[in-house]
Amino acid sequence: MQTITTTEELAAFCAAAAAHPYVTVDTEFLRERTYFSKLCLVQLAMPGNDDSTAVLVDPLAEGLSLEPLYDLFRNTDVVKVFHAARQDLEIFWVDAKVFPEPLFDTQVAAMVCGFGEQAGYETLVRKIAKGTVDKTSRFTDWSRRPLSEAQKSYALADVTHLRKVYEFLAAQLEKTGRKHWVEEELQILTNPATYDTHPDEAWQRLKTRTNAPRFLSVVRELAAFRERYAQENNIPRNRVFKDDALMELASAKPKAESDLSGLRLLLREARRGAIADGILAAVKRGLEMPNDQLPQADTSRERMQVNPALADLLRVLLKAKTESSGVAAKLIASSSDLDAIAAGERDLPALTGWRREVFGSDALRLCDGKIALAAKGQTVRTVDL
Repeated sequence: MQTITTTEELAAFCAAAAAHPYVTVDTEFLRERTYFSKLCLVQLAMPGNDDSTAVLVDPLAEGLSLEPLYDLFRNTDVVKVFHAARQDLEIFWVDAKVFPEPLFDTQVAAMVCGFGEQAGYETLVRKIAKGTVDKTSRFTDWSRRPLSEAQKSYALADVTHLRKVYEFLAAQLEKTGRKHWVEEELQILTNPATYDTHPDEAWQRLKTRTNAPRFLSVVRELAAFRERYAQENNIPRNRVFKDDALMELASAKPKAESDLSGLRLLLREARRGAIADGILAAVKRGLEMPNDQLPQADTSRERMQVNPALADLLRVLLKAKTESSGVAAKLIASSSDLDAIAAGERDLPALTGWRREVFGSDALRLCDGKIALAAKGQTVRTVDL
């Protein structure tokens, strides 16, 4: 198997790949000790039945540039095929501000084609390609060199089996007329907003015990400081301080470095130096924030007047639609989406695009009393009223 270590070799492979209708892509990376993923390996394969048209690209090789690969990503004549592409795309977006176009994600396609929710790669390889994936090298340090033959074989299998999986799923989508469903889903994956992190919004990911605006103000400032510090120093945010320590800080509201020593959950390294200074400054900003700039928790879902009986009927309808269409329920609507529909909300993904075709249109008709549900044997069907 070929391992590419020079820009010239990569350019030659990408030029050859440009003559084919698709190329399969995967990556190996590390993120346990960094904020941003460290790209350690790229696997690529052109159409074929063996390993001869597949390569490993070593981005850690001295002097190697990934620009030929990014040129291939920009080539709209070649479909770039991934499985569960989100983390891979984040790496390429952060590194080069480029998205593969056009993109095909076999995990998304599999959910549309009846393979259940978040179908794993091994499952698809077994069911479609009739192959197996050796898992022994899954948990490995991909930054260490040299790579063993077992590691290389494991990595290469992620793109060689993917060829048959892609060809099968693409044919199914063409046959069922659902290609545009997958394309709608992939618009989220190729939206820069999916990967751009704004420190001032980091607090919204946290679960708080109270929604008091002043408390949330301190939480917001602490979360923003942690995010910026983690980004600037390229370390995981939990290495700065963990979520539970953040809540402890917001409750204790320390005003001096000596106050930090009495906190139970704060890491020792965070009780002095730049992190300690950042904590105290963030708490001060939160406490002094003008009233008109205090954050407010989103309680709209809590205020919803959900009709529980209608919500239950919507769940039955969703189950019936997923069984008849073969599309994973999770891809169509979440439990909270169903509650929102039952409460009268209409600005929801479940009621737009291809989801409206499968479920949303009948969901609205059910809410308006225009259809009923009837059981017949093992199936549930809709009845016009």
